[in-house]
Amino acid sequence: MTGAGLPEDLCAVVLAAGEGTRLRPLTERVPKALCPVGNVPLLDRALARLAGLGLAGPGRVAVNACYLADQVVAHVGDRAHLSVEPGEPLGTAGGVANLLDWIDGRPVLVGNADAYLADPAAPPGPDVAALVDGWDGHTVRLLGQPAADPTAPGTFDGHCFTGFSVLPWRLVRDLPVVFSDLVRAVWRPAEAAGELEVVPYPGTFFDTGTPADYLAANLHAADGGVLVDPSATVTGHCEESVVGAGARVDGDVRRTVVWPGAVVLDGERLHDVIRFGDRRTVPAAAHG
Repeated sequence: MTGAGLPEDLCAVVLAAGEGTRLRPLTERVPKALCPVGNVPLLDRALARLAGLGLAGPGRVAVNACYLADQVVAHVGDRAHLSVEPGEPLGTAGGVANLLDWIDGRPVLVGNADAYLADPAAPPGPDVAALVDGWDGHTVRLLGQPAADPTAPGTFDGHCFTGFSVLPWRLVRDLPVVFSDLVRAVWRPAEAAGELEVVPYPGTFFDTGTPADYLAANLHAADGGVLVDPSATVTGHCEESVVGAGARVDGDVRRTVVWPGAVVLDGERLHDVIRFGDRRTVPAAAHG
């Protein structure tokens, strides 16, 4: 073990291959992993969280890509090992299986690029470190929060999954490189064998998979105020909003995300929406 109890050989995989179909049309031209939350691409948030654990560089961190893979590859550069899946995405388990030669016997921390986590009690990294704190290297551990309905399908020990899990090599080494998901291929079998543990996550979590959750994550990142990129121009009125790089807001926006380069014209009034592209707008009433 090193540092905050991390196994010395721990590696990490960030899953960034998905199409983000529930976020369309936002993801028609931008992969979900690169959608900005609080003016920071989701993938960069995941990589920063791992770096907070001391996991960085192509020897310790891998990113998979498929949908609009060229954008992910260009964005990651040499910050991580890249695994580009041909054709359709392989799913969460298939994506890990495609990296078995790189994982090469190590335990692996797997995170979803679209997971937005914010724990005010801990800076990025140490909150996820709870997954391996005291870990015996044998079980599967999931980061989770208590579910509104503890018996609902998709829950684990009454908890909803919050984006990160840690897996021992023995449970990933035989995964086939075919489309499959970790729930069926690893987590549920481990649960049935009494080898799955849920580590409670005390912070805020959104999976950003829908426009509503994506907007809610952005508003949380703005902390109730207005978050404006220095290169944006705002002559109108903004409340509880996020305005991206190179954007221009001459109208009124409230509880709105204005994407990089997007424009809100004088006289426009946007509320609970995402403005992107050439004046395109996605309704996205946020939670709370």
